[in-house]
Amino acid sequence: MAGYLTTHVLDTARGSPAAGLEIELYRMVDNEPKFLTKAITNDDGRTDNQILSSGEFEIGEYELLFYCGDYIKRHNQTFKGVQFLNIVPIRFGMSENVHYHVPLLLSPFGYSTYRGS
Repeated sequence: MAGYLTTHVLDTARGSPAAGLEIELYRMVDNEPKFLTKAITNDDGRTDNQILSSGEFEIGEYELLFYCGDYIKRHNQTFKGVQFLNIVPIRFGMSENVHYHVPLLLSPFGYSTYRGS
């Protein structure tokens, strides 16, 4: 079985998927980010395809960048014209040839993630 990566974003403040949020994926090479791909979340808060397919999968360290600022603005979740979060980075390692799922749970003032299934 070849590994692959999926992600999704849930807006915990609104209680709904975060649609239209831009995500970039990087592979860390010698502690430097190497751009791999970009995706936009769909109405279900997911990317239409695996963000890293089994054909591109390599064991190693990766970083997802979630561009939350525009999403937060679009949903009027700024306060006094300023928002707390803009770009949320999640750096993680994949050490086995399996499915990795790295979701983002987002609100205007915080976020969390976990290794999902």
